[in-house]
Amino acid sequence: MILILMGVSGSGKTTVGSCLANKLGWNFYDADDYHSKENKEKMVKGIPLDDQDRIPWLCTLQEIIMREKSFGVNMILACSSLKRIYRRLLTDVQSTVNTDSKQNQERSQLGCNKEILFVYLHGSIELITKRLESRKGHYMSPSLLQSQFDTLEPPEGTENFIDINIEKNIPEIVAEIEKNLG
Repeated sequence: MILILMGVSGSGKTTVGSCLANKLGWNFYDADDYHSKENKEKMVKGIPLDDQDRIPWLCTLQEIIMREKSFGVNMILACSSLKRIYRRLLTDVQSTVNTDSKQNQERSQLGCNKEILFVYLHGSIELITKRLESRKGHYMSPSLLQSQFDTLEPPEGTENFIDINIEKNIPEIVAEIEKNLG
């Protein structure tokens, strides 16, 4: 199983993800660790990332997902995944180029089944602003929060996701996710 904790910066993806991974014994990856130096510099300066900034980053994350899936490893990825197209890129493994038909068949199955679950962590802009203002040592400028809300396309329809309100405390959020995992 692959869980992708998604939401705007400050929604708790890293904190919830690391707590949940420790509790379940799953691998944990924080997408922030894979941003390019240029992306981080832009965010420090308060410049929102655009699709051209994000696509190479998302491709790297997709490779991690595919690697862990190929090893049969359960994993959690903390990744904003703000747009449907980004979530599609992370889960649509047919977009990777490979001539091995067996591997392509396995990748195709991952892209259309329910082995990847998005956990949408959401809350009010006021709550998240308070969290960002108290956060120390992160390159994401709090001034970018509004641009993230503007970019956000909440999951819906056929996307495989659960909705988690972040007004609860971390243990409650982790317990709610575990409950949804069965």
